[in-house]
Amino acid sequence: MEISIRDATLVAAGFRTVGEGLDFLGLSSVELAVDRDHQVSAIRPGENYRRMPIETDDDVEELRRHLEDTGVTVSAFLLSNDFGRADLDREIAWVTRTVEAAGALGIPVVRIDTVMHGEHDRPVDERQRRFVEVVTRILNATAEMEVCLGIENHGAQGNDPAFHSGLFAEVGHPRFGLTLDTGNFYWSGMPLTRVYEVIAQFAPYARHTHVKNIGYPPSERERERELGWRYADFVCPLEEGDIDLERVHSILRDAGYDAALCIEDESLGRFAPTERREVLRRDVAYLQRILGA
Repeated sequence: MEISIRDATLVAAGFRTVGEGLDFLGLSSVELAVDRDHQVSAIRPGENYRRMPIETDDDVEELRRHLEDTGVTVSAFLLSNDFGRADLDREIAWVTRTVEAAGALGIPVVRIDTVMHGEHDRPVDERQRRFVEVVTRILNATAEMEVCLGIENHGAQGNDPAFHSGLFAEVGHPRFGLTLDTGNFYWSGMPLTRVYEVIAQFAPYARHTHVKNIGYPPSERERERELGWRYADFVCPLEEGDIDLERVHSILRDAGYDAALCIEDESLGRFAPTERREVLRRDVAYLQRILGA
């Protein structure tokens, strides 16, 4: 396993560029978000650009050279897709093109989202059918690629184990799995003991991870809480939370996971801007100790 970090996390820590943040932290791997204009953040921007497109084959080749020149690898592309949109064909085309670009660049996984417009007004079986149909179309359109789709346990729908179980059973494709967020099942209101059970249940499907942590008061750890209960108050640096990330690492390792551990520390807003970089430095050191152990 390697340590990676989200580009958005580097921005939240106040780094001017992705490259500056990676240098400070001693990392060489990043997850890059792809916007709907098919653009990603440049690692080291030039005078006339801060973003780089991946829409055409020439664009992808230019990004490949940029990554080689900077010595940076991309652990995943991140998409904030919405398979509940009215213009679904356009959404599918965007995801498909991102998978194609990832394949050309040797990027192993594209993170996709479970958040879906109107999800609260649709029964779960209808939502599952929509996801199965869409994911199957994308996998078929990129059949020659090795790139995985990692659907994140994100939001209300995405943290429902039954929803994921249904998807994995129906799609049944080795390129379709989970972007496992280590904090989101806990965020959703699960007791801590249940969090480990669910992580173990889905570890065989993990294709990518987001690593975060939450430190609730002792009285709240083993009770069911409402969705997102006081998250902004209790999200915390990786080493300080209730979730034993060394235990999570062992669960993933034993399930055969060998991809990136991608830092997504959402506690940075609780710290002064001058402190945020050191928080991330401690996060990196903590994961390095876990991997070393």
